[in-house]
Order: sequence, then C-alpha cells, then structure tokens
Amino acid sequence: MKPIKIIALLTACCLIGDSMLYIALPTHWKETGLTSLWEVGAMLSVNRLVRLPLNPLVGWLYRRISTRHGILFAAVLSALTTASYGFVHGFFPLLVVRCVWGLAWTFLRLGAYITIIDCSNNLNRGHCMGTYNGLYRLGSLAGMLVGGFLADSCGLQTTALIFGGITLLSIPATLFGIPLAKDCNTREKMKNTAKPMLWKDYNILWALIIGMFVAMIYQGMFTATLSYLVQVHNSSLIKVFGVVIGAASLAGILQAMRWGWEPWIAPWIGRASDGQNGRHTILMITLLCASVLFMLTPIDIPLMPWLLVLIGIQLTATALTTLADAIASDAASTSSKVVVMTAYSLSIDFGAAIGPFAGYLLNGYVGAYAAYWAAAMVLLLMSAKQMFNQLTVFRNRTFRNS
Repeated sequence: MKPIKIIALLTACCLIGDSMLYIALPTHWKETGLTSLWEVGAMLSVNRLVRLPLNPLVGWLYRRISTRHGILFAAVLSALTTASYGFVHGFFPLLVVRCVWGLAWTFLRLGAYITIIDCSNNLNRGHCMGTYNGLYRLGSLAGMLVGGFLADSCGLQTTALIFGGITLLSIPATLFGIPLAKDCNTREKMKNTAKPMLWKDYNILWALIIGMFVAMIYQGMFTATLSYLVQVHNSSLIKVFGVVIGAASLAGILQAMRWGWEPWIAPWIGRASDGQNGRHTILMITLLCASVLFMLTPIDIPLMPWLLVLIGIQLTATALTTLADAIASDAASTSSKVVVMTAYSLSIDFGAAIGPFAGYLLNGYVGAYAAYWAAAMVLLLMSAKQMFNQLTVFRNRTFRNS
C-alpha cells in the first residue's frame, strides 16, 4: 500500500491548484487578464477536452518509459502550471497553461492506475483503488476550501505561488516512493492484440461502458448542475438550520462533504468488494440504489429529506467511482495494463466532458429535471444488465458443478 498512498497524496498536492482555480477564477478572473465570463468557462473545461486526444499519446509513452519518470514529469508540470496561474495573463496564454495541466493530469492518473495494478492482486485491488480515490480527493477539498479563502484574502497571484510551492515540495516523494514499473509488451504485440482485446473482450468492454456512464452522470452532469438543481427545486436562497445560504454555497457544501468522507468510505467500499464476484454484486445493488435516488430528486418533499437524497447520491458517486476503477483494473490485470487503462481513462474523460453539455441540454429543452430522469433510467438499465451478468455467471457455475 505504501506506493499507492504516496502517489495518492502526491496527486492530491498536484490537484490543489486546479481545484483552487474552480473556486477563485469565477470571482478573480480580471486578475488573469480575462475579459468575459465565457472565457472563464473555457478555462475550466479545456483541460478535460484536451485529455481526449492526449490519453492515447500518454499511454503510448508509458509503454516506453517507467511509471516513476512519467509521474515525475507530471509533478513538475503541475508545479509550474499552478504557480503560473498568478503570472500568466490573457486568454490564449492561460489557455495553453490549462492544456499543459491537462497533459500533467493524464500522466498522473494513468501512472497511478498502472502503479495500483502492479502493487495489488485480485484479493485487495478494490481496497487499493478505494484508498487512492479517497486520498487524492483531499487535494480537491483543500484546494477549494483553503484556496478560496486565500484568493479572497491575499489575491490569486499569492495563492498560486503558495500552492505551486506545495506541489513542488511533493516531487521528492516521486523519486523515493514510486516504483520503476514498466509494461513489458512489445510494440508489435500491442499492435496485434489491442483491437481484439478492447472490442472483443466482454469484461474490458463492460468496464469501459461503466466508467463512461458513471463519469458522465456524476463527474459531468451532476457536479455541473448541482447548484442549478438546488435553485430550481427550492430557490436562490435556502434556509438550513435557521441559516440562510445561497444555492451555490449549498452545492459547494454538498460537494465538499463527499471529498471529506472519501478517504474513509472509498477504501471501505473497495475492501468490501474484494473477493470472488463481490465487486459485481455490490455494483448491481449500488446502481439500483442510485437509480432510485435520482428518481426522487424531482419529487416535492421537505428540504431536509430532499438534502438526504442528494447526500445519498454523493455516497453512490463514491461507491460507483471506486467500483468502476476496480473493475477496469481487474480487466487490465489479465491483459496489457497500459492499453486497457488508457482506453478506460479515455472513456471516463469522454463521459465527464459530455456530461455537463448533455445535462444542461436536457434541462433546457426538455424540462428542469430531465437530466435526472435520464440518469435514473441509464443507471436502472445498467443495474438490470449487471443482474443479467450475475445470473449468467451463477448459471454457468452451477452447470459446471453439476
């Protein structure tokens, strides 16, 4: 577990600058030389879009370099981009910096996946993946909570320098804590086996589908529309425990709750899923629960029970993200890990990129809750498909035993 914890905490350090920007840029955009709010939106989305073409390139590079070197490169880029948020001015220079951060994140995430596969087995892979997911999200929590306060108190330039220094100090952990793992397959073997492995291996294909839809619903649609959902269902100002807060503030609190509990809940879910078929059974149950919770969001119920529904959705987000990553790692452990995890990384980036667009498109042109009804139906269908898979496995096992 030591290399996994190290890379998770290193990723958290690299992530604080990006998370800070999501809070600070919408209110401090003039300090960076931007001239309109649509440019702010472009800055916060381009790093995801650029990862779509970068994933295959980074996967190709990880076939030829060690994991340690790839993550070291990512950490250096993260420190430089974080510090540059306070000095780079203008739309296009900042756009380039955000694209560089997209490259750094691609190296970080794919390197982490490879490290987890190398350092785990079928009996503890879920626990390892849950530990990684839980710890690295501490960077998001710190970046948004501390970053917003520092940006308002000291300005964006000072905040960027402080966070850039924190990221820079994490680099020595890469040299001493990340193993020199490397995929041993040759280029010729990759060329001959990649397509059949990805498109004809059912386990890999199902892992890619799960990852894409979970990212589209949770990382994309739900995260992007949460404040909109709170405002539509209640109002712009909500009274909670006698305190009046805004819809955006309440959405931020709900998001921070998830990042606060993930270091404990994600490893527990991963550990509970380890073992024969345990992962798939928990996945089926969680998908069904998530579908029911999304169906409850449009219902006119009192505020506190409705907030509990949203908290339940956040819990299923933690569970499904951990389970999807673990299932993809299971599939990659029996094949070329770089090829499979590159495809998986591409699928979740694609889902996260189209999620916000699809959510607002449905809500704007179909109805205020259309995206949540659609998410409920997708999750229900995935649960039914997973149930069918489990019945097939059970029937085949029973037939072999008889």
